[in-house]
Amino acid sequence: MNTIENKIKSMSLELPPAPPLGGIYYPVVIVGKQLYVSGQGPVQSDGELIKGKVGRDLSMEEGQLAARQVGLTMLSTIKAQIGDLGKIKRLIKTLGMVNCYPEFEDHPQTINGFSQFMVDVFGEENGKGARSAVGMSLPGNIAVEVECIFELH
Repeated sequence: MNTIENKIKSMSLELPPAPPLGGIYYPVVIVGKQLYVSGQGPVQSDGELIKGKVGRDLSMEEGQLAARQVGLTMLSTIKAQIGDLGKIKRLIKTLGMVNCYPEFEDHPQTINGFSQFMVDVFGEENGKGARSAVGMSLPGNIAVEVECIFELH
C-alpha cells in the first residue's frame, strides 16, 4: 500500500469502488505529465451516491462531507485507471460544482471539504492548487461534482 493510501487509512477513511462510466468520455486522460480527471460524484463505500441540494436537503457540513467523499471517489478512479496513486505529484486545478438552489452562496465553503482532503492527503504544498467553486443543478441530484488536473511524477 502506498503512502497516499496509508494516509487515507490513518484518517479512518476508505476508497469507495470506482464508479462506472456514465456517458461517452474517458474517466482519466493523461497528456504529458498532466492527468485530467472527469467530473466525479460522491460515491460511498456501498456504491450509493450522496444526493440532494446543499443548503436545503443537506446542511453545509453534509455538503462538505459529500465534497470530501468526491475526493475519495476521485482517487479511486485514478487508482483504477493508472494503478498507483504514488504517481501523482501534485494537484494543479480543481473545478468544484455544488448542487444547490439559486439563493445558496456558500459554494467555496462547501468545496473546502474536497480541498482540505487533498491537503490532508498530499500536504500543504502539493495538495493545494488553483480552484473554482460554482453552484448549479447536477445530474442525478448528486450533491457535489468535482473535476481536477493533477501533475504526475
